[in-house]
Amino acid sequence: MENARSAQMFTVLEGLAIRFKTLDDGRRQIINFVMPGDFIGLQAAVADEMGHSVEAVTDMTLCVFERAELFSIFQNHPSRAYDITWLGATEEHFLGEALTSIGQRSAIERIAWGLLNIWMRAIQLDLLQDGELLFPFRQQDLADTLGLSLVHTNKTLAKLRERGLLSWSSNRLALHDVPALEKLAVVSIEDFKRHRPLM
Repeated sequence: MENARSAQMFTVLEGLAIRFKTLDDGRRQIINFVMPGDFIGLQAAVADEMGHSVEAVTDMTLCVFERAELFSIFQNHPSRAYDITWLGATEEHFLGEALTSIGQRSAIERIAWGLLNIWMRAIQLDLLQDGELLFPFRQQDLADTLGLSLVHTNKTLAKLRERGLLSWSSNRLALHDVPALEKLAVVSIEDFKRHRPLM
């Protein structure tokens, strides 16, 4: 939870979650979608408390690390320490890209960028089944990630469906034309191809 102190850090082995911040009036900004291989709690290990919350949207399996052991990892396991640093730097890079999307991309460009990001990570994690991804998130979650209203998100997704670029129903997502979405998002899918270490 945001502002909480935790004695543990976690690696996600299975399941999906959202990472988010809330304002005092309850409004929410989703920072990103948590997927297998992600590391949770590093912020609390370094800064003493979490700057955001994490909420599971499916059943999850986590590997638990004691926060007190973080420094010994850097002392005794330099390759693992590098992996932790890599994950932190990659998260910072993603947040920069997300801020660029919110500040500079149109609604349709934002949604294309966000869904491509999720899709490419799912491919790397071998999460696709029959060309589809289990996607138990709501349109409101996507809206809260990309700085859009729910109505705008719904209308924009409808346009993408009409063009035959994607389908999203019954908790399943499929992208039917990745090159077209890549062009629409003003991005190269090569930007998403980063091998993430598993802690």
